[in-house]
Amino acid sequence: MTDPCLPECGVARFLTLLNGPWATLIVRELLHGPHRFNQLREALPGISPHTLTSRLRQFERHGIVTRTTYAEIPPRVEYALTPLGEGLREVLEAMGAWAMAVPDPESGVTA
Repeated sequence: MTDPCLPECGVARFLTLLNGPWATLIVRELLHGPHRFNQLREALPGISPHTLTSRLRQFERHGIVTRTTYAEIPPRVEYALTPLGEGLREVLEAMGAWAMAVPDPESGVTA
């Protein structure tokens, strides 16, 4: 059974799950391994704590990210991609390759 909150179309579902530029960039950072909240904030200048929290919670709900709390003082929380989230590696690599193939109109081409 599918989640009634998610569209049936795969592309629309992808865009719902990874809405906005921050979502994709958060995944990009987590592809390097588990991160703490502040590590993600430092890696993503300009992201607000509210936006980061919101995206991480959404990813948790959909099984893309796990949140692990360690019983330490002070408490330590790490976020990591699940196997489902790791599946985004090929998607992001393909997106990056495609984007780099788009010519830059500012790269010395004269009219």
